[in-house]
Amino acid sequence: MPIYAYKCSACGFAKDVLQKMSDPLLTDCPSCLQATFSKQVTAAGFQLKGSGWYVTDCRDGGSATAATAASPAANPVSAGDAPATAPAAATPAPAASSASPE
Repeated sequence: MPIYAYKCSACGFAKDVLQKMSDPLLTDCPSCLQATFSKQVTAAGFQLKGSGWYVTDCRDGGSATAATAASPAANPVSAGDAPATAPAAATPAPAASSASPE
């Protein structure tokens, strides 16, 4: 559930409230009991950090994607790290002949 910031325009009382998105907005100030309590616009509660999606996917109209995909740093699996392929099935030994040397 998101946390919403509310502030009373009459007395200045401010409070953060944990509410469901479907809950009705609060209008009555718990401090002065007037109907001047309103929800405030606040910044997002998370940040995207690191070498995230923007750098690799959306920059320069997709040309960065091709450039970063070709660099070894962008590709975590290199040729030395590739999983080994299963060895080819051994060919069966020739069948022994039924004729025995006498």
